[in-house]
Amino acid sequence: MKIFIDADACPVKNTIITIASEYKIPVVLVKSYAHFSHEKEAAGVETIYVDQGADAADFRIMQLVQPNDIIITQDFGLASLALAKNCIVLHHKGFRYNQGNIDQLLQQRYLSAKARQSGQRTKGPKPFTKEDESKFASLLHKTISDHI
Repeated sequence: MKIFIDADACPVKNTIITIASEYKIPVVLVKSYAHFSHEKEAAGVETIYVDQGADAADFRIMQLVQPNDIIITQDFGLASLALAKNCIVLHHKGFRYNQGNIDQLLQQRYLSAKARQSGQRTKGPKPFTKEDESKFASLLHKTISDHI
């Protein structure tokens, strides 16, 4: 089992790395060259850089994952692909993607995009809170405990 992070805009990278190190699970950060850093990563953490294309990180993650790996993403499209590959997919706001909710999430994304194309304004995501981070940490602990 590995944990893959769609890392460009993930607000819980440090939380994931801390929890993964407790369980000795390797972490792979996948991010674009636009977020390049010379900072040395913690033990057990690998960083893979990809081009800045819209879905470059998603495609690279899908090339690397195996069934039962954990993926952290806010991208519904990537979540859908990963579920089809029998991965465990979590959102940083503390919920797990599954076959029961992914279709509704994709439909909601589609309808919002159509509304924006027609000139309507749509609400963006609510700000990320400490409560969200705590909820995510609990979910990640439970997910790992249930699968090791």
